[in-house]
Amino acid sequence: MAEVSMGSSGSSSTDLSPEEERVFIKEIAIAAESNSKEGDTFYLIAQRWWHEWIEYVNQDQPCNTNDGSSLSEHCDSAGSTTLKKPSMIDNSDLIYDSALEDPSSAGEIIDTLQEGRDYVLLPQEVWNQLHSWYGGGPTLARRVISSGLSQTELAVEVYPLRLQLLLMPKNDQSAIRISKKETIRELHRRACEIFDLNSDHVRIWDYYGQQKYSLMNDLDKTLDDANLQMDQDILVEVLDMNGAASNAHIQPLHENGLVDEDSTSVLIDPSKSSLTVAGGFSSNRNAFRSGGVEGSQSFDSTYTTGVTTRGSTAGLTGLLNLGNTCFMNSAIQCLVHTPEFASYFQDDYHQEINWQNPLGMVGELALAFGDLLRKLWAPGRTPIAPRPFKAKLARFAPQFSGYNQHDSQELLAFLLDGLHEDLNRVKHKPYINSRDADGRPDEEVADEFWANHIARNDSIIVDVCQGQYKSTLVCPICNKVSVTFDPFMYLSLPLQFNTTRAITVTVFSCDKTALPSTITVNISKQGRCRDLMQALTNACSLKQSEELKLAEIRNNLIHRLFEDPLIPLSTIKDDDHLAAYKLSKSSENSALLKLVLRRRDQKAGERENPVQLKPYGTPLLSLASRENALTKGKIQCIVENLLSPFRKEESIMSEKGKKAKKSSSSEVIASKLSLQLDENNKTVKLPDNEAEAIKLPPSAAVTIYLDWTPELSGMYDITCLEGLPEVLKYGPATKKARSEPLSLYACLEAFLREEPLVPDEMWFCPQCNERRQASKKLDLWRLPEVLVIHLKRFSYSRSMKHKLETFVNFPIHDLDLTKYVANKNLSQPQLYELYALTNHYGGMGSGHYTAYIKLLEENRWYNFDDSHISHINEDDVKSGAAYVLFYRRKSDDAGGNTK
Repeated sequence: MAEVSMGSSGSSSTDLSPEEERVFIKEIAIAAESNSKEGDTFYLIAQRWWHEWIEYVNQDQPCNTNDGSSLSEHCDSAGSTTLKKPSMIDNSDLIYDSALEDPSSAGEIIDTLQEGRDYVLLPQEVWNQLHSWYGGGPTLARRVISSGLSQTELAVEVYPLRLQLLLMPKNDQSAIRISKKETIRELHRRACEIFDLNSDHVRIWDYYGQQKYSLMNDLDKTLDDANLQMDQDILVEVLDMNGAASNAHIQPLHENGLVDEDSTSVLIDPSKSSLTVAGGFSSNRNAFRSGGVEGSQSFDSTYTTGVTTRGSTAGLTGLLNLGNTCFMNSAIQCLVHTPEFASYFQDDYHQEINWQNPLGMVGELALAFGDLLRKLWAPGRTPIAPRPFKAKLARFAPQFSGYNQHDSQELLAFLLDGLHEDLNRVKHKPYINSRDADGRPDEEVADEFWANHIARNDSIIVDVCQGQYKSTLVCPICNKVSVTFDPFMYLSLPLQFNTTRAITVTVFSCDKTALPSTITVNISKQGRCRDLMQALTNACSLKQSEELKLAEIRNNLIHRLFEDPLIPLSTIKDDDHLAAYKLSKSSENSALLKLVLRRRDQKAGERENPVQLKPYGTPLLSLASRENALTKGKIQCIVENLLSPFRKEESIMSEKGKKAKKSSSSEVIASKLSLQLDENNKTVKLPDNEAEAIKLPPSAAVTIYLDWTPELSGMYDITCLEGLPEVLKYGPATKKARSEPLSLYACLEAFLREEPLVPDEMWFCPQCNERRQASKKLDLWRLPEVLVIHLKRFSYSRSMKHKLETFVNFPIHDLDLTKYVANKNLSQPQLYELYALTNHYGGMGSGHYTAYIKLLEENRWYNFDDSHISHINEDDVKSGAAYVLFYRRKSDDAGGNTK
């Protein structure tokens, strides 16, 4: 291993113990966090690498977890076992694959990253130190900007604006990244620089909806103040010598990028319109959006693209699609048509806005939503363009900025939470320390938890949408029981359950002649690692004298060994790669020997430089005894045995002819093995003397590197080691929808079923004084007036998302949840009526959202498909596209029929 460069401390990482690294970084982080200011630089680092480093430097620390902790507090997180030092920093998970090959796209990170899940933000000083120790990259720098209405809050601009520059009349295009805190003057300068234009003859337009929305001539205004959004079009217009613009026209595009040959844009006599001759908007510019009219009463309705029907039923107004905003439109329509919200936001709700809540949006989200709701309930059916609302959404939730498709349920969750905080009647939240149940009656504890919740959270959202769970945790070691009662805003129900899970594993035998074999076993989805090991033991006919070692292979290395039998199988993702090794039963004096193959990186040149050697294929495992001295000769023998199943037949015949010159074929092979030992993350060559004893490191595992050469390739065929199969390879067979309908009740029962916690959510048992993988059981205790049910159609693996097309049979009338409520003191049945739902059609990236909504006054169902609204029969409401269901508590005067 090459020596790492020296950091600012004057010490290399190899000179420091894990504890010294932890303390050093913590001190830098504390100083950096206390002195952060606008203009500072922060760096993204992959959460996966950061987590490995945190575990490494905290392996000798006692447990101490901090939810929402700062960077310096992360340096005090817990670890428990001896862990290997992380390899170089790897941020490749954060960027598009094309960015690795195209230097011009360096720093172009994936659009859907989330802090804490995908990456961590490090101050410049911390990044510099870690990078000097570990190297790697790529470097992803981001600037600190001021944010919030007062511009006094600091935020890291992880996603600078990405703008599409369109040059007219040449029709050239270019995409740029620019901070939203830059001025229009800087945008103008960069546009002229990109297209090599004379700045005196150029003006730029906000080209929203492929129309000249506004002339950007206030050069000192920031792009943030100009309300520019991610992926917005900017028209770069070149003027002639007389200062006139070209008549060239850039045709509008569909949502899918195709030219709209039947555009709904309105053609108006300039003398009668609110447009200037140059195409800019006058004071009535807000009347137009995306080729439609927003329903401004000051504008002549003869120029609208839709049909305005004065005096018609209110609530049948559509929302224009601004470009992949169907996810937003469908969620908004369901909320707008929730009777309690419709009544509340059409009344004087302003008095309940919490202007000081630091967790809210200073009332701006509530005001924007209320304004949009009133427009949608106003008389007439002219579609509304929700651009002002989307602008507020982008300001407070950048993950929804731009015009990419998003998950409507994720947006809905943000809206409900954001509206709650904006409308929270509690101005000063008291600190309340909730007590555990400690054997008290459930009714007493539940009421206490609810009262504590209401003391801090009291809004129309809580009144309408929030219910209460009973959560029971049981320690698997001491059987300690903990009962709490937690609020919920919606139920997320699984669509895959009550079945086994197919797990594919590649099994390596200790037999010198057997090649690896692929075995697929079916295990309960709620199972643990011990269940998988037992199934593999039976499937591969394990002998009494043998044992299995199960490992996850990642980046051609053993990422982790599954040594804890209680690890839930839910931690194994479908796109992981697993290997099981059949070994002789180990003893206390056994050392696990890992053989890691390496080969020269093809892209790095042909120089003899150890830095260019990278792990290759799949590691192999064997056992070595610590009782007898381990020599180079013994290691060579172990390696020969591990490689023997891959020996080519012609190579064996060739070696037989050379025995006259060599005492054995083993000597021939041994002479061609370039072996090195890993000592404290340094590679050390084995001694020349084959009989010299080798001092093994104290750790339970020993890593041996074998540098693969063309000569070895002529002797061994290891193609089967180059790519292990995934745990579950998605294909047509696994993507097919269930043929039988799935009951919503069955989904609910699966959601409430007892299951073990995942490792990331381990519970601190107060009786064991340790973090434990407790079993968790949920029960419904208190149900809300409006129950939102999310059907989890999207399953996520490490590299992709998959959609389940399962048809769920959900009740439209009389959803009866009485038997699922643990509170038995309720006097009335818990019955609900469906009044709205969102649908998702198609795949993950190119799908489309709609909403089915029942107008309660009419007792009729309608399909809200962006700006298009049509009547549907109740029989057509159920489909395999149903995604989020909205139920309202049934009362004696509830409209509609019952079944």
